[in-house]
Amino acid sequence: MVNENELRSIIEQVLTEMQLEPKETPAAGESHASPNHIAATVIEEGYIPDVTAVDIRTQYLVENPVNKEAYADLKAYAPCRLGIGKAGARVKTDPVMQFRAAHSAAQDAVFSDVDQEFVDHMGLFSVQTQCASKDVYLTRPDLGRKLDDEGVKTIKEKCKSNPKVQIYVSDGLSSAAVAANVGDVLPAILQGLKSYGIDTGTPFFVKYGRVGAMDQISEITGAEVTCVLIGERPGLITAESMSAYIAYKATVGMPEARRTVVSNIHKSGTIPAEAGAHIAEIIKKILDHKASGTDLKL
Repeated sequence: MVNENELRSIIEQVLTEMQLEPKETPAAGESHASPNHIAATVIEEGYIPDVTAVDIRTQYLVENPVNKEAYADLKAYAPCRLGIGKAGARVKTDPVMQFRAAHSAAQDAVFSDVDQEFVDHMGLFSVQTQCASKDVYLTRPDLGRKLDDEGVKTIKEKCKSNPKVQIYVSDGLSSAAVAANVGDVLPAILQGLKSYGIDTGTPFFVKYGRVGAMDQISEITGAEVTCVLIGERPGLITAESMSAYIAYKATVGMPEARRTVVSNIHKSGTIPAEAGAHIAEIIKKILDHKASGTDLKL
């Protein structure tokens, strides 16, 4: 079994071979850092830059390009992984790490739940669809369109009956989108509708919800217009994109063409606070014209 002094000697030898200077050995009787502390110190000094902080619209890694300026100008209009260059026959390390980080963020957004503390902070009560777990939610989309019996009962008890507008929040396929955007979007919508003198119902949160759940919720509350703020399927550009689906007198089984959608709500797309004001304006137009989706000409 290796004792502490032998372990320290091994670590110092490795650091020397890596051309990193170990801390000086303390004099006899002085306290010294543990081997774990030494390793942690070296890692801290040689930190790796955050690959997620790179704006890929401005990243151009092609060596000796023919017309870099024109290509980079085109790339600035779309956050695509273009012009990332190669190292021999392979993609360079930075773009590969950025891709893996984006993929991990997308997986986290899908498989994690919205923090209950966030829901409570927003002043929302919670109900659930007929999906008993995240696995069921991902494999049975039909169950995500129907509330469980307890959810139906709770909405009937806590929500205002027959409001002009019923707004609610749902996790959808991205918990990250809800956490990143709802705090700005929901208050902006409510403020906008209030300025128009439009009556709103009691907002709440639906766990494991699909867009189609809004149809049942519309029938339960008797709302003239129903709006759901829901996390969208994350991509490799952002895992925080949220959408608002809005429908006039939604009913179970109605065609998707009756929904009006405001999509791409996130910090690098439609700014959340601006999206809220825009959604309020659209809801007013829906009420004025008594139509939504393809029946509404915006």
